[in-house]
Amino acid sequence: MAERVLDARWLEPPEPMELTLAAIDSLEPGDHLRLLIHRTPYMLFPILKEWGFSYQSHSNDDGTYEVLIWRKEQAAPSRTPP
Repeated sequence: MAERVLDARWLEPPEPMELTLAAIDSLEPGDHLRLLIHRTPYMLFPILKEWGFSYQSHSNDDGTYEVLIWRKEQAAPSRTPP
């Protein structure tokens, strides 16, 4: 299982959404995406469900967020970076 990291912190909309959708669209089976972002991406969550992805969102101590995204048929990845 490989991890891809997308650092979208401090990018202006719609770039974080565009980059995230492009990244998950190219995920290989078994891979997952770790999205780093400066706000909760509420508009992304329903799209992930519609496209067949699961996610976990976590707020960091510095006020940023980390969202792990993986295909629903896969096991959830570890929240700890490799």
